Amino acid sequence: TIIPYSDGLDSRAVAGLVENRTNSSMMRVRLGSRVLGAGHRSSDIHPFAVVPYTVSYGKNNSLESSGRSRGFRFAMLCGVAAFLSHSEKIVVPESGQGALGPSFVTVGQAYDDYRNHPLFTNRMASLIKQVFGHEVRYTFPRLWNTKGETLKAFIEECGESAVWQDTWSCWQSNRHASVDGSRRQCGICAACMLRRLSVHAAGQTEPAETYVWEDLTASEFAKGAASGYVVAKPTGRQFQYAIAGVLHLDHLASLRTSEANRPALDRKIGQLSRSLEVSNIEEVATKVERLLEQHEREWKAFVASLGPESFVRQWALGAKQ
Repeated sequence: TIIPYSDGLDSRAVAGLVENRTNSSMMRVRLGSRVLGAGHRSSDIHPFAVVPYTVSYGKNNSLESSGRSRGFRFAMLCGVAAFLSHSEKIVVPESGQGALGPSFVTVGQAYDDYRNHPLFTNRMASLIKQVFGHEVRYTFPRLWNTKGETLKAFIEECGESAVWQDTWSCWQSNRHASVDGSRRQCGICAACMLRRLSVHAAGQTEPAETYVWEDLTASEFAKGAASGYVVAKPTGRQFQYAIAGVLHLDHLASLRTSEANRPALDRKIGQLSRSLEVSNIEEVATKVERLLEQHEREWKAFVASLGPESFVRQWALGAKQ
């Protein structure tokens, strides 16, 4: 079995869960040869066989900036790995919020994000078959669970081997997420906010110094950052990332009960049903409803835990007014 492996919380947990339940090992496929997280010793890094490849970006020699090509690269390289190892199964480790949330709740005027959605992986399976003549299936073992439920299951089922604290969720670079010369996770982008929500939902904690924004209970955004971090612009890029992260999770939490969004959600459910090849749309609708209800429950509990003065709580309340 092949798994795209970012060494993030989902990939670490799902790889552990699948291996524990099937009593078999998985082939992990990573993009790049370096570990993203800070504080890793060379002895902590498991060896990966390096497969060299290059990509030409054309005349402008510029990287694709939206981040969505990452999903294509992961899916393609996992398909190549499946072809070379005669495997037919690729496990997509994303939990429901990460796989479906970006297509259910879009950001601004951006296109719906399907990079971890069955609709996208179905097309990748067709591409792999056309290029290599090899049949593969992309499966989603945690599609109907939240990230918090996945982390909790990992800890309960894998015991002492369920090491997750050193996983890395943040996509921001050293330049924007370092304190006193040491890289941290920013703590306020959508990926970090989902991680912090999930850790809370699983009944776990992390040291404050895991993140640049150590204190989400602060009454003002800038005051939540570590003392060694200079917030150059109080309403600059980091502020905008933080608002986007909070509102994405908040909007996803209210999606289930929003009459205005019901027609769009029903269309998404129909689309998802077709991509999963499930003829009974009500079956898929029931599972989506449970996922959204669980996310709503976890989000409300997390926001409440931050206290009444938290800037996160104020933004969430402001979005409802």
